[in-house]
Amino acid sequence: MSFGVFLDYYSTLPEFEGNTNIALIGTLAQGLYYLGAPLAAASTKRFPKYQRQQIWLGWPLCILGLLLGSYTNSVGGLIATQGVMYGVGFVTLTYPIISMVNEWWIARKGMAFGLLSASSGATGVFMPFIIEAMLQRYGYKITLRATAIAMAIITGPLIPFLHGRLPPAERSTTARTNWSFLTKPLFWIYCSSTLIQGLGFFFPSLYLPSYATAIGLERKQGALLLAIMSIAQVLGQLAFGYVSDKRISVSTLAVCCSIASTVATFGLWGMAKSRVLLLIFSLIYGFFGFGFGTMRVAMGRAVSGDPSAAMATYAILVFLQGVGNVLVGPIGTGLIRKDVRVYEYGILRYKALIGFTGACMFVSALIIGLWHLRPRKTMLRSA
Repeated sequence: MSFGVFLDYYSTLPEFEGNTNIALIGTLAQGLYYLGAPLAAASTKRFPKYQRQQIWLGWPLCILGLLLGSYTNSVGGLIATQGVMYGVGFVTLTYPIISMVNEWWIARKGMAFGLLSASSGATGVFMPFIIEAMLQRYGYKITLRATAIAMAIITGPLIPFLHGRLPPAERSTTARTNWSFLTKPLFWIYCSSTLIQGLGFFFPSLYLPSYATAIGLERKQGALLLAIMSIAQVLGQLAFGYVSDKRISVSTLAVCCSIASTVATFGLWGMAKSRVLLLIFSLIYGFFGFGFGTMRVAMGRAVSGDPSAAMATYAILVFLQGVGNVLVGPIGTGLIRKDVRVYEYGILRYKALIGFTGACMFVSALIIGLWHLRPRKTMLRSA
C-alpha cells in the first residue's frame, strides 16, 4: 500500500536515476499476489490439511524478502527481493487465510471479505507517513530492515490463532470444485469487466505521490494522498462488502463503482493543480475504485450457488485484475512524458496516463451495462 512512496524515493537516488525498471519492484510485489491467486487457491483447496504449513512458509519468506532487499544496491536486486520474494511469500501466506474466512462466514461472506480487504487500507492510513519519514531520515536499507522486524514482531504472535471452522477430514470431502459457472455467459462478462478495470486501476495509488511532487507539493503531501485514499478504501470496501450481501444487483454496484471512478479520474485528477483537488480525487477514487474489488464474492454468488465454487471464482477474478497490476509498469512508462506543464490537463506529463485510467473505468462499466441492456429475447435464450 505504500510503494508509491518507495517509488518516489527510489527515483531520486543518483544510483537509480533514469532506471525505468523501478516500478517493477512494487508491480511484482503486488502482481504476484494477483497472478498467483489461481495456483495458491487451488493448492490451498487441494491440500486443506496443510493450510497452516502454507502460512508458516509464506510469512518468513515475506520477512526474508525485505531483509535481503536491505542489503542490495541495485534495482535488479530489489526486484528479486522486495518484489519477487515478498510477492511469492505474500500470496502463499494469504490464501490459506482467505480459505479460513470462507469457511467461517456464509450469509455475510461479502461483508467478511470486505473487512479483510479493508484491513490493508487501514494500514495504508498511517504507513505512508512512517515509510516516508524513515526513508528521508535513514534511507531505504534501514527502512526495509525496520519494516521486516516490525512485521515479525506484530504479525508473528497472531499466526497461532489462525484456523479453519471445519475439521481436516471434512475439508477434504469438500475439496472438489463445481466448475459449472464457466458455462455461464455472465461470469465471462464479469471477467471482462474486471480485466479492463484492472488495467487502469493501479495507476492512481502508484503515481499520485509523483504527481503531487511534480505540481510543487512536498513529499509528505504525496504520503497524505495515499493515506486519504486508504481511509476511503476502508470505508468503500466495508460499505460495498456489506451492501453486496443484500438484495441489490452486484452488476448495479459494479457499474456504480466504475462510473464514479471514471468521473473522478477525468474531472478531478486530470484537472488537479492543487492539493485540494487531489485530496477530493483520493477520497472518491479510494471509495469507489477499491469498492469494485469487493464485488468478487457477490459476482461469484451471482453465477454459482455452489459454495465449493466460491474460492475458484474469487481467485480467477483476482487474477484478472492483477494482469493490470503487472502491466502498470510498462504501460505507465509508455504513457508518461518527460516534460511537465503545470497549466495543461494532467500537467501534460500524466495526460495520457489519466486518459487511459479513465477510459478503462468507463469501458469496465460499459461491458456490464450493455450486457444487461441487451434485448430481452437474447437474455431469455441465454438463460
